Amino acid sequence: MKTILITGASSGIGRALALRAARAGLCVIGIGRNAARLTSLAEEASSASRRIETLPADVGEPGAAKRIIAFAMEKGGGIDVLVNNAGFASPGALIDQSDDALRMQFSTHVTGPVALVREALAALKASRGQVIMIGSGVARVPVDGLGAYSPAKAALRSATAILRRELRSYGIAVTYVDPAVVDTPFMERAGLAGAPKALRVSPEFVARKIWRAIVTRPRELNAVPWQAAAVMLGEHFPRITDAVLSRTSRIAGTQVMLSGAPSQEGAESNHGEQASGESSAGTLQSILEPHARRMERSGLRIDFIESLLVPGARLELGEVAMRWAGMPNKHERALTLEVLRALEAAGYLEASGDEAWTVSGKR
Repeated sequence: MKTILITGASSGIGRALALRAARAGLCVIGIGRNAARLTSLAEEASSASRRIETLPADVGEPGAAKRIIAFAMEKGGGIDVLVNNAGFASPGALIDQSDDALRMQFSTHVTGPVALVREALAALKASRGQVIMIGSGVARVPVDGLGAYSPAKAALRSATAILRRELRSYGIAVTYVDPAVVDTPFMERAGLAGAPKALRVSPEFVARKIWRAIVTRPRELNAVPWQAAAVMLGEHFPRITDAVLSRTSRIAGTQVMLSGAPSQEGAESNHGEQASGESSAGTLQSILEPHARRMERSGLRIDFIESLLVPGARLELGEVAMRWAGMPNKHERALTLEVLRALEAAGYLEASGDEAWTVSGKR
């Protein structure tokens, strides 16, 4: 019986692939940070008379790779396919990320996956197996608002190409997967709205594509070819891409959600670093709630609004609208005016002229 090891198996693509592999009769080793979700995964497989062995573990922690591979060898007796799927986003500007936040993102997306390949190498040699790396379109067209997620995925893409050449002589296939925009809670757990629903594909759809790739062993798999083509165009026309991404965050889905804070799982990468700003953000959410739907549709982000609130700063309507909307139309200018007036009514701003305000000391 073949053994497949899947990280990030507790939800999304990893969960869908684990269940598909279990139905096909493989020995499935599911790894994830959320023990409760892993238990649910194992129970769902068991209800269908299938078995998934699970291990709660964070692939980014030092020494985790040895423990994970030892568990897989104990339960499966070998490793035929290793799927490096675990990932998370730590939202915010890259320049604002702490050393710990940067390390966590690179350890999850680069150091951990490479360490797993290293620890599994003997087993993969024996089975002439396959390594599958789950990448992202942001590896080629980076987007802001996701912290170090884009740089980390770019590093993973580069590492995958190197590993492919290094492992070829052992008969080990290395496949890089661009899953496209997937309809999972990944972005929402980070407190972000996510890409428009119309662009998203289901985790099961991507799992089917990966399942076929386990048979065909391609160098690369683009789950949604037209989205991959769009990314390629964006990579080759960076000025146009920069203009589009600066004009609206809705395409990338990095606008901050106004209704509720991110879940604990999505926020755990911050380790409480944002605690001092939580009451301010929560207050802004309640103040701007009447405008939340229009803000989301227009791409006006709450973190942008919060960045304006520097005590003593002077804000002018036209300049603020230009900063978030580029060349604002009348609707975007009207929305900006409504938001600024709401902040004035709440005491965050003091009128200092016609369509101009000074930021008060309230936070």
